[in-house]
Amino acid sequence: ISRPLRVLVADDELLARRRLSRLLADIDDVTIAGECTNGAEVIERARGEDVDVVLLDIHMPGTTGLEAMEALGDRAPCVVLCTAHADHALEAFEMGAVDYVMKPVEAARLEKALDRARLRVASREASDEKSARPESALPPSLARLAIPTRQGIVLVDPLDVSHAVIDGELVSVVTTEGTYVSDEPLGELGERLAGDRFSRVHRRAIVNLARIARLEPTPAGGFVAHMRGGQKVEVSRLAARELRRRLGLR
Repeated sequence: ISRPLRVLVADDELLARRRLSRLLADIDDVTIAGECTNGAEVIERARGEDVDVVLLDIHMPGTTGLEAMEALGDRAPCVVLCTAHADHALEAFEMGAVDYVMKPVEAARLEKALDRARLRVASREASDEKSARPESALPPSLARLAIPTRQGIVLVDPLDVSHAVIDGELVSVVTTEGTYVSDEPLGELGERLAGDRFSRVHRRAIVNLARIARLEPTPAGGFVAHMRGGQKVEVSRLAARELRRRLGLR
């Protein structure tokens, strides 16, 4: 990208925020988009169009960093986790994190993470630009989603996708034509399914809103989504709030 990378710093510890801000100030073509002290602030602030990357702590009071990622869903900026805890790396990458940096954050390691984020941002912008061109727009009936599987690449109509869930180390993509198992990370699949129709409802699941038959409330404040094909998909408490908003529910 030709403009500076806009980075939001999110950590409940003042010293950690100061350290990251100091390191960012020494990196060319980076501008600090602001600071947040908890996950709720991240959810509110990161929805703006002036944030490319969030440097996100995991353990914060109230809403955690991973819960904030989940709540943002497909509208999330690129996320680099900056944490003192190594045991959430797999979960973070499953959710689409660009990188996972251990504290204390060092300058060289942060630059490497931002280089990765820059590539992701450039790829997104190129994809958005291509989609905006009239000549590139295809009728919905002709659009195809390419799903890499061990048997080859399967082409499906995105409208036929019911949901996708993490199943062990793989992702099961359930469609009206059958279920396909892919090693593509759920976060990357979610980026390709981004739009009004699909929603990240759990760190382990994406659903097609048009394929939900019924939402069953859970004691924890989430839902169990009963899909039209008879399957059940868990909707987390935080994702349930966003889902209610998107469905026009109170």
